[in-house]
This record gives sequence, structure tokens and C-alpha cells, in this order.
Amino acid sequence: MAVPIIRPCSISLSHRLFSPWPKKRNWVSCCAPSESTPSRSEVQRSEVSFCIGTHLIPHPKKVDKGGEDAFFVSSYNGGVIAVADGVSGWAEQNVDPSLFSRELMAHASAFVGDEEVNYDPQILMRKAHGATSSRGSATVIVAMLERNGTLKIANVGDCGLRVIRKGQIIFSTFPQEHYFDCPYQLSSEVVGQTYIDATMSSVQLIEGDIIVMGSDGLFDNIFDSEIISMVSKYSDVAEAAKALASLAHNHSTDSGFDSPYSSEARTRGYDVPWWKKIAGIKLTGMKLIEVWVLYAPVLTSLRACL
Repeated sequence: MAVPIIRPCSISLSHRLFSPWPKKRNWVSCCAPSESTPSRSEVQRSEVSFCIGTHLIPHPKKVDKGGEDAFFVSSYNGGVIAVADGVSGWAEQNVDPSLFSRELMAHASAFVGDEEVNYDPQILMRKAHGATSSRGSATVIVAMLERNGTLKIANVGDCGLRVIRKGQIIFSTFPQEHYFDCPYQLSSEVVGQTYIDATMSSVQLIEGDIIVMGSDGLFDNIFDSEIISMVSKYSDVAEAAKALASLAHNHSTDSGFDSPYSSEARTRGYDVPWWKKIAGIKLTGMKLIEVWVLYAPVLTSLRACL
């Protein structure tokens, strides 16, 4: 069993890049403002932040290099989380798909506090993409939480994010695709998408909300109802992230499971031959892919303000 690494994040606004490891791994970060004893001239203001657990299950053939995806977590302001899913098709051109996604996230981590970014995930995406020189492409999602509870999201492709409140999904991103199974992606090539193509969203969070962010390996293999059911069983963020990733991985290896991916494929016209339909056979199962999960309950704390 993987041992969680626990690293508290202070109000110093430090940040750090996290890339995949060769084995399954958990990581936990609690980001909260510092405390002080209020004087008579101080007032109390509620602020929100993340407590984050992550888990990666690489594709079985990519375990040695730790998979092809990358992510970073920052304690800047209320917190920043991002995932970049490296496009595996580049391997056919002898290009390592992990190089682009990791470099992209490294630059995003470096620019998160940049004055020009000004806490805009779309601008952060633009600067990180512009600084990335590796060949390749990746689907990307960036979410930035302000202390007042506003979560700003920029999304290119089919990584996703859900916000769960009191057992119900109150917000969901939707994939961007050229056609089925061909998502938008930031690329080293001129013909790819840019930050301008990102879908921009914002949602007001409150204490107790739960954010689930991940690659398509999560949302193609788990229905929203399963996500809600799973997160209700865990109080530990690392264990919750691990459970979600494990469930997605198990579904992806089950040829008989009628996954969200196979259901969508049938809707788009991809199905078994007619003679199998007559026999009551339908398209099921899911291609085995990498699974990234970030699980982040929203916390509230009081901060003294003069």
C-alpha cells in the first residue's frame, strides 16, 4: 500500500510541482491561512481553502516511467490545482507524451503568482503553454480558488471537474471534442488549440463542498452517481482519491462494464454489428488508460483583519 506524503501549506504562498511517480502514490496537501489572536481593532473574515489528496494509477505499460500525465498543486491565494493529460498518440512518432504535459505543468507552477496572470486560469494557461518547448500535446484543466470562495476554471479538452455539495453535483465541466474520442488539446504544433479555446467557468464554493478533478481516465470509467457514493464513504482525502482511482481502474479492466465511455460511444453511433444487437449484445467496456484523481474538500477558516 502506498504511504501518503503529508505536506502542510502555510500562508507563505509557496508552491510546488508534482509529476507522476513510477508507482501508485498518494499525496495530501492542506492549505489554510495562519492564525493570530485578534485585538480589539480586528474583525474576523471567513476564508476558504483546499485540503487535497491525489492518486495516480498509470497505464500498465507505462508504469516504469510513471505515466504520461502531470499535475501541480499550489497554496497560492485560496489554492490552485491543475491536471495535464499527455496525448499518447505522440508515441507513434517516437515522442515521449509525458514530456509536454510535465513541462507545461512546471511552467504553470512557476507562473501561478505572476502579476500578469492576476489569478486568471486562462492567462496562466497561455503563459505556461507559450513557455513549453517540448513536442507533444495535452488536455488541460486549471482551477484557481479565491479566498472569497470563487473557483475559476479553464478547461481545454476532456479532463474534468465536479463540485459536490450535500450529496449532489452542483457543477460539472463538459469535454471539448473535435469528434468522438478526439479532444481539444494544447499542442506544440500550430494547428492545435490555444488558451483562447478554453471553456471558462466559475462557481461559488462553501465549506463542505467537495471538488473532484481528474483526467478522462476517471470520468470515462465512473458515473457521477458512483463518484457521489464513493466520496460519502471517506473522510481522509488521500484514501478518497485512491478509492476513486481504483474504482475507475477496475471498471476499465472489466470488459462487461457498461461505462460512461461505452454509453457515449453507442450514442455517437459506435456499436456492435446488427446481428449482435439482435442477440441482445451491446457495446460495453472501456479502453485501459491512465487515471489521475485530485480530491479536494473545501475548508473555511477565520482570519483576523485590521
